[in-house]
Amino acid sequence: MPEISIRPLAAHDEADWRRLWTGYLDYYETTLHEAVYASTFVRLLGDDPQDFHGLIALVDGKAMGLTHYLFHRHCWKIENVCYLQDLYVAPDARGTGLGRKLIEAVYAAADANGTPAVYWLTQDFNEVGRRLYDRIGKQTPFIRYSR
Repeated sequence: MPEISIRPLAAHDEADWRRLWTGYLDYYETTLHEAVYASTFVRLLGDDPQDFHGLIALVDGKAMGLTHYLFHRHCWKIENVCYLQDLYVAPDARGTGLGRKLIEAVYAAADANGTPAVYWLTQDFNEVGRRLYDRIGKQTPFIRYSR
């Protein structure tokens, strides 16, 4: 049985984080400039309450997954809500329950923060991810628009 641990990102994780986040961005056919990589990693390690938080998943000591999440205010609630923006598991670790463990780690962080609501978005073609999301969350009827 592999040893799985999930912990907050640390400065020494940057190379592993870049490899995993690049895999995530590749999946969504997205490329970003180096400045975005650099600023995102700094923000993930920051202590500003508006900054994102990052978790890294290790399987037998090797970085195999990540998630980024943010607490923010909501006009319909007194307490903050949690937006899980990015979730990625390396291809050779898929089907091991690692994605579920990462989402549960965000749920635990939200609970510890007094933030009961966690939400995320995915694209309609993410069929494998959606099978997990259907088991661990509730699909809403909202349609996303953007500028």
